[in-house]
Amino acid sequence: MDRPSDDELVAAVASGDEAACRALMDRHLARMLALARRMLGNRADAEEVAQEVFLRVWTHAGRWEPGKAQFGTWLHRVATNLCLDRLRRRRGTEDIDAIPEPVSGEPGPDRQLEQRELAARVDAALQALPERQRAAMVLSHYQGLGNIEAADILGISVEAVESLLSRARRQLRVALATERDELLRSKETSA
Repeated sequence: MDRPSDDELVAAVASGDEAACRALMDRHLARMLALARRMLGNRADAEEVAQEVFLRVWTHAGRWEPGKAQFGTWLHRVATNLCLDRLRRRRGTEDIDAIPEPVSGEPGPDRQLEQRELAARVDAALQALPERQRAAMVLSHYQGLGNIEAADILGISVEAVESLLSRARRQLRVALATERDELLRSKETSA
């Protein structure tokens, strides 16, 4: 049995089908949470953004025009815009030390600690990027989207996305140079 397409599910949601909305959430919630978590730096805010994204699916499904854009692209755009709005509202008020460290699946407590510390440093460097650069990095590197799709989500040209990514990579390279050197030294001593 074929799975219904996103467009078919959105049409069903427009007619009040809660099961279709749940199916869309099952299909897309993890990616929306991941996007919002990377953009906002904490799970609580990410969950609120994801809820708002699917609330908008429920309330705006009747306006969906199949074929105009991919539903996944529209979801990413809504989530990205909600994250950018939230970042603008709280600009400069969040303590980077309050960002929870991601949990590693690697064995060994020493290695887990090293990986968590490195991930926290990378997250902190990502959070320090200007909002548009961070959005481009998250969409491209963490969400696995191409530059064309990222440009569509951000409402800018592909060249602008490439420029944002280039500047973000440069800033991350500088911000994480110490971590890279420490990582190389620790690998040399453990070899």
